[in-house]
Amino acid sequence: MSKVASSFELSLNPRSRGQSLSRWLYEELRAAILEGRLKAGTTLPATREFARQQRISRGTVLSAFERLQDEGYLSSRVGIGTWVNPNVAATGIARCAPSAVPAYIDRAISGYKHPKPFVNWVALRGTRPFKMRDPALDAFPAELWGRLASRRARSFNAWVREEDDGGGYRPLREAIAHYLGSSRGVNCGPDQIVIVSGVQQALDLLARFLLKPGDPVWMEDPGYFGATIAFQRAGARIVPVPVDDEGLSIVAGVKACAHPRGVFVTPAHQYPLGMTMSLDRRVELLRWAARTGAFILEDDYDSEYRFEGLPSPALQGLDRNGNVIFIGTFTKLLFPALRLGYIVLPPPLVEVFSAFRRGTDLRSSGMDQAVLCDFIAEGHFARHLRRMRSLYAARLEALKDSGRRYLSGVLEVSEINAGLYTAAFLRNGMTSRQAETIAAKHGIETRALDRFTLARPDPRGLLLGFAAFDEKAIRNGAMRLAAALSKR
Repeated sequence: MSKVASSFELSLNPRSRGQSLSRWLYEELRAAILEGRLKAGTTLPATREFARQQRISRGTVLSAFERLQDEGYLSSRVGIGTWVNPNVAATGIARCAPSAVPAYIDRAISGYKHPKPFVNWVALRGTRPFKMRDPALDAFPAELWGRLASRRARSFNAWVREEDDGGGYRPLREAIAHYLGSSRGVNCGPDQIVIVSGVQQALDLLARFLLKPGDPVWMEDPGYFGATIAFQRAGARIVPVPVDDEGLSIVAGVKACAHPRGVFVTPAHQYPLGMTMSLDRRVELLRWAARTGAFILEDDYDSEYRFEGLPSPALQGLDRNGNVIFIGTFTKLLFPALRLGYIVLPPPLVEVFSAFRRGTDLRSSGMDQAVLCDFIAEGHFARHLRRMRSLYAARLEALKDSGRRYLSGVLEVSEINAGLYTAAFLRNGMTSRQAETIAAKHGIETRALDRFTLARPDPRGLLLGFAAFDEKAIRNGAMRLAAALSKR
């Protein structure tokens, strides 16, 4: 065995805040062994001497040594001492060079391309006008939700053992089926519903389930980047299809690709421009799908927040041939941390899709599902939506009024009365990306419309979220945005 390591040879890094002494010593010694600073066979000082050198208790040293022995880094024998296990020290785990990384990491990083919406996009910290991603969290009944969660926790044994066939908590699926039938005209039973962890997981699962590499898929242009990403990662060929005032243009789609495997649409509130698909266009789309056998993936985005007139019924409710797969989420309706969404499948797909899903994710959070079920069943969800419609309508009107007062000649705010954000079109000659960059420099968060285009030219506009801001914040944000965009 080698000579005893001196305190000089065993230079240790400072202890991190909150880290116990024994944990610190264990990690430092293990690192020294793996990195070759403590050579194979090196005998460590006796525990009393080691403790004296490091000015720590002998008990701390004993605890660290014992753990290292248990894990095979050290060996010891009475009368001889403690030394570095030659077998572990000789494994060559130490890094080859200070800056070296495994080749697979380089390959993964170099092979990854950021999706277009995220290239050079700066998300500002905090909630600043006109951030899009958040609902009005200040108006969410958090105390009520907490009471429902506490009640479920107290009755844990009564519900946690309930069977889950992979589709999700059945009482929640029953509540969702009733809600969708009454509010959206969706024709489904609870067996057709699969609970997932939000719309993005739904898109990822469905893209991999429905598509083979090279399959063409129609995508709204501009459209929802989350769907584009999911389809691209499944190997699909994206076919951009323009939208007009009535929604997706079926004529343009057929001209671009007559027989796609399917189509993704947001008919209730087109993402990102905001129009609602007309009834004529819905019927045309359904007839086309029935003729071609294509699937229609309907994202019911923002359907609950229409501020004048009645919401149009879901495509799924008009479908008589099983072409439509319907998806939705509770994230924007309640709060972002609630990662629960749902898929409504045609009956013949339920069993095989459920089996496919189990290979990725057995089920979503049972506790969240149970609490959400109570929130819906006891009427809190319906009351919350009524309050939010009134609140968001007032906030949208404040944004429109601020647009007329402060942004005239710079931005023209859309007159669409729906959703949690609105599009605003530039009238000062700037591109979408120029305006977004200038706004960010002045502490205002927007999204450039050209981040959502696939083939069409830059629409020259911004998306402005209003849901998370009171009327005063909206007015102040509009004034600041006007001042920023007026400075070329």
